[in-house]
Amino acid sequence: MTLLYILAATLAGGVVSVLLAASVALTWLPRIADRLLAFAVGILLAFALTRIAPEAVHLGLEPEALGYGLLAGILAFFLLEWAILWRHDHAPIEAKQALHAHVAHLGPAQVALVVLGDGLHNFVDGVLIAAAFLVDPVLGWSTTAAVLAHELPQELGDFTILLAAGCTRRRALALNALSGLCMVLGGVAGWFTLSTRGEWLPWVLVAAAASFLYLALTDLLPALNRRRRPGDTVLQIGLLALGVGIVALVNELLPHSH
Repeated sequence: MTLLYILAATLAGGVVSVLLAASVALTWLPRIADRLLAFAVGILLAFALTRIAPEAVHLGLEPEALGYGLLAGILAFFLLEWAILWRHDHAPIEAKQALHAHVAHLGPAQVALVVLGDGLHNFVDGVLIAAAFLVDPVLGWSTTAAVLAHELPQELGDFTILLAAGCTRRRALALNALSGLCMVLGGVAGWFTLSTRGEWLPWVLVAAAASFLYLALTDLLPALNRRRRPGDTVLQIGLLALGVGIVALVNELLPHSH
């Protein structure tokens, strides 16, 4: 049953998000993408700090080890992104569309690099989802929801960039779906590996928390800071608080199983 949960969750996170992003990429979603990012920031920060990290401690990880693990994870994601192996650009959609002239010259090799980077990120997300389900189904579905919160804006941005690089809608959708399937592969690989290596679970959860913190603090918040109109700021703060509030409500209604 756990494997079925993992398959369903990774399909939702990796493939359904691609289809949703493609279906609305050129309609109404670009106009509210920045607001979705504010909501995602609240979800990711609150979930990493109040659900995933404490779960790693419940599984036996020392608080000091947790701190060092988060630090190492954040630095590792920084190095991966710096090396262009980890691609997770959440710039506002308006900014992405302004880059069309810049990316129009991308050739097949560069487009492949975009898809490869996204596929690597999705594979790791799949492993993290698998680890969460192996700890507790509630944690698994909560992790899936947090992944979806940042996957939809990301896939929308990927779709937009591939179109700007000269891909047809069908090809852009196929390439994004291919990278999305890597999340399913990561989920299955995580299930096979971590089912027999339970001692790795706390560290995988630390990696998940570090991933969410890195995305929120280095990608999403800087993107929101580019929007400085007072009305937008108030709305963004409200949506960020809504994301935090939803996680707090989930924590209250569905406490840790330990």
